[in-house]
Amino acid sequence: MSRVICTLTNQPISKITASLFFKIEKHIIDSGFGEDKDSFEAIKKRLLKPPVLKAEEFAEECIYVILAGGFRQKVAKKKFGEIMNYINCGGSVCEKNLLPIFGNVNKIKAIVKIWNNSKSFRDEFYTLKTESEKLSYLGTLPHIGEITKNHLARNLGISNVKYDVWIQRLGIALGKSNLQAGFPLSKEVKVLCDKMFAQIEKATGLNKGYIDVVLWKACQERILSINPHTRA
Repeated sequence: MSRVICTLTNQPISKITASLFFKIEKHIIDSGFGEDKDSFEAIKKRLLKPPVLKAEEFAEECIYVILAGGFRQKVAKKKFGEIMNYINCGGSVCEKNLLPIFGNVNKIKAIVKIWNNSKSFRDEFYTLKTESEKLSYLGTLPHIGEITKNHLARNLGISNVKYDVWIQRLGIALGKSNLQAGFPLSKEVKVLCDKMFAQIEKATGLNKGYIDVVLWKACQERILSINPHTRA
C-alpha cells in the first residue's frame, strides 16, 4: 500500500488539510510553478466566472490540451507558442505548414480541423445547457479523449477533475487502497478521488477544478511524493 510524503515537511500525510493545501499552493506559486496554460490566479478566476470565448479563443484552448496530452508542460507550452505565433502571423493552417513545427501527424490533423472549424465547434459548445452535456460534447472533438476533455473543460471554466494518473495515485494512496491507477478510469478509483476532493473542498472552500490543478502540480513537482514501495 502506497503512502504520501509531503516533501515540504518530510512527513507522511493521511489527508490534505486546509493549512497543508494552502502551504503547498504558496510554495508552488513562490517557486514559479503556479501555472498550466495560464497562471493559477487566472485559472481560479475563470472557474469562478466562466468566460464566453470567441471562436479563436475556444480553438486555442483545444489546441493547447491536444499538445499537452502525453507531453511535459514545458514542451506543450513551447510548441503551443510556436504554432499560435505562426497562425497569428497569418500563416495558412494546414498539415503541410504545421508539421515542421510539431511532427505528430494525428495531433496536427486535429489542430487543423479544430482551427478551421472553430466557429461551429465553439457555437455548438455554448448552445449546451448543462456542464454534463458540455463535458460529453468536448469528448467528441478531434483528439480530445476521455481524460483530455476534463483538462479542456477546466480551461474553459468548468470546475471538474482531470483524473490523470497523478490524481489517481494520490486518491488511491490517501484512500489507503491497493487499487491501481490507469485508463480507462475505474469506478472504484474515481470514488476515492472524489472523496479526496470533497474533503479538500470542504476544508478550503475552493472548487474542485482549482484544487485539481494545484494537486496535479504538487505531484508532478514531487511536493507530494507517492511512494509505492513503502508500507503504510
